[in-house]
Amino acid sequence: MSNRELLGITDTDPPILVCADLQCEYLAMGRKHLIADGDVVMSRCQQMIGLWRDNLWPVIHLKRIAQAAWFNPASNLTNWLPDFKPTPGELAFEHPLPSAYSSARFAEYMSNMRNARCVLLGFSLDETILSTVVDGFHRSHRYQVLEDAVACRQSGVGDVVSYKLVVTKVISNFAGVLDSADLTGATGRLAV
Repeated sequence: MSNRELLGITDTDPPILVCADLQCEYLAMGRKHLIADGDVVMSRCQQMIGLWRDNLWPVIHLKRIAQAAWFNPASNLTNWLPDFKPTPGELAFEHPLPSAYSSARFAEYMSNMRNARCVLLGFSLDETILSTVVDGFHRSHRYQVLEDAVACRQSGVGDVVSYKLVVTKVISNFAGVLDSADLTGATGRLAV
């Protein structure tokens, strides 16, 4: 009997949903890190979080608490978006640098989650999601990024759609990139 079988871990176990930086900062008009397609992405994020919560599957929330000049951790803008606050039983990790692994608690939690699969959604595709996926790759952690449930800030170079496409292409070197419909299948249930 393998260790996976002893622990009850199978490939049909639902992945851990990791919600990245779903904070007010990213939707505040006039802010440097304004998300261009926030409403569309938020709708898809709500759908996916709802699926995980309805099935009592594991959900992790990441919150950026950077000390940079552009990001004021004392501001209300660092608060969770109202519909995306962690609920009882869901884990939340604060990370000061772009990678979630800059949180010692998150790094320790993930190191103890052997063979876990994680699905990433949320904001800050070009910072938190990219750096977390690369860090996770180097630690042999498996990530999938839902391309229709992630968003990045308006870049200073070119249009946001092209920028997002390039960042997603880079991420695909370190993690799976898929559409939420590919993950849920035609039935709207998780296709494991």
